[in-house]
Amino acid sequence: MARDVALPTPEDTHAFGRWLGARLHAGDLVVLTGDLGAGKTTLAQGLGEGLGVRGPVTSPTFVISRIHPSLVGGPALVHVDAYRVGSRLELDDLDLDADLDESVTVVEWGAGVAEQLSDSRLEISLTGDDERIARLVAVGPRWERLLDSLIQL
Repeated sequence: MARDVALPTPEDTHAFGRWLGARLHAGDLVVLTGDLGAGKTTLAQGLGEGLGVRGPVTSPTFVISRIHPSLVGGPALVHVDAYRVGSRLELDDLDLDADLDESVTVVEWGAGVAEQLSDSRLEISLTGDDERIARLVAVGPRWERLLDSLIQL
């Protein structure tokens, strides 16, 4: 199941992330794709705010992953940038599955490498220059229910 959401401004992208983050649970996997500057980190920042984690949430490009503990008793955010990860084996070396059940894992540049982490995930592809479109693809029943309840922001 897929659904498109229009995100005309960076503020809309952040707000959508905040809305989604408030609905995430421990064990959730979100895979973000899109060109450089498409809004992946802006969306992740909103997710972190919606989850109530310690920030700031910034791109983990050079450290590959960051863990942001919850400030509100919820799950931590494991924020991964797979841009420099060359293969599924390299991603596996990060041992993300050890934290997967207890945290929310968000993988930027994750298409083609992060799907192995879970049979249930939300894939978000950001496209567009003037008006950004987020294409949400639900993999698994939990995400299909979420997309069914999605209200256009």
